[in-house]
Amino acid sequence: MKARTMPAVVTGGEAQKGDWKDVGIESVAIPSPKEGEALVQVEACSVNRADLLQRRGLYPPPPGASPLLGLDFAGFVVEDPAGGAVVKGSERVFGIVAGGGYGRYAAVPVEHLVRIPENLSFIEAAAAAEVFFTAYYNLLVLAEMKAADTVLLHGGGSGVGTAAIQLCSAIGARVLITAGSDEKIKRAIDLGAFAGINYRSEDFSKRAMEITEGQGVDIVLDCIGAPYLAGHLEALRPRGRLVLIGLMGGSSAEIGLAPILVKRLKIIGSVLRSQSREEKAEITRGFTRTVVPLLESGRVKPVVDRIFSISEVDEAHRYLASGEHFGKIVLTWKSF
Repeated sequence: MKARTMPAVVTGGEAQKGDWKDVGIESVAIPSPKEGEALVQVEACSVNRADLLQRRGLYPPPPGASPLLGLDFAGFVVEDPAGGAVVKGSERVFGIVAGGGYGRYAAVPVEHLVRIPENLSFIEAAAAAEVFFTAYYNLLVLAEMKAADTVLLHGGGSGVGTAAIQLCSAIGARVLITAGSDEKIKRAIDLGAFAGINYRSEDFSKRAMEITEGQGVDIVLDCIGAPYLAGHLEALRPRGRLVLIGLMGGSSAEIGLAPILVKRLKIIGSVLRSQSREEKAEITRGFTRTVVPLLESGRVKPVVDRIFSISEVDEAHRYLASGEHFGKIVLTWKSF
């Protein structure tokens, strides 16, 4: 029997570890769904910094995951799981995957599928998936964010930043953001942030203390890592929570431990990609209960910066790397 194939973004070419490998569209085998998985035809996916790291050989997929790039998807079910339909054929769905989002088809456990609200397009659903999952899990589950908390977010103009600002606002938390330009700060405030700090010209920890009148913040969502760690310990108030979701600035730091003890702080590490199928199912159920109604009502919405054809993936990656975007960059199969 002839193997079924699909177009997909494939990395290749000779490159040293850390250098960008070539990307292009090639024909590969359509993934074979395992027990309890549905086959989804992907209509759109978003570009995430993890894709750039994987392209450079710095962030390989976890064991058993698709080697293809892509951590999210939006599309529709074309094949239900064997042994009984859990979702209806042609159901519009979106969600997160550990790899494979850049393929025309993806095999996804049915318990990881989220129905796309009627008011969202495939483009908007793809823009929402990874970033709203990230904001929900790290702020509401790990940091146990509640109304009246004050939250410090780095990269207020990023995809995660724009999602987290809105989620915090919807819950009733006050949000401080950092960004590299006054224009991005203004847009973040228009989106719901309480105040913004230009990290190029201001000391974020000192400004956070000034803005909070010396009280500090309850939660820090940190994608930077090492160079900001000492500043975060200063900016957190007693019983504050630091959730580390990235290491864009470096992975090694030397700090004094006294603030952690005296202020009874929590430092929480978090990675969504490598969690087990069962853990992701639980996260998906919570996301469906908590965030989907907010998307349906329009209280939160994905911020789409630019849309690229899947064949323009290299241009999309370089645009993300430039840092010029505000919100999400989306790849679509529509014009392929």
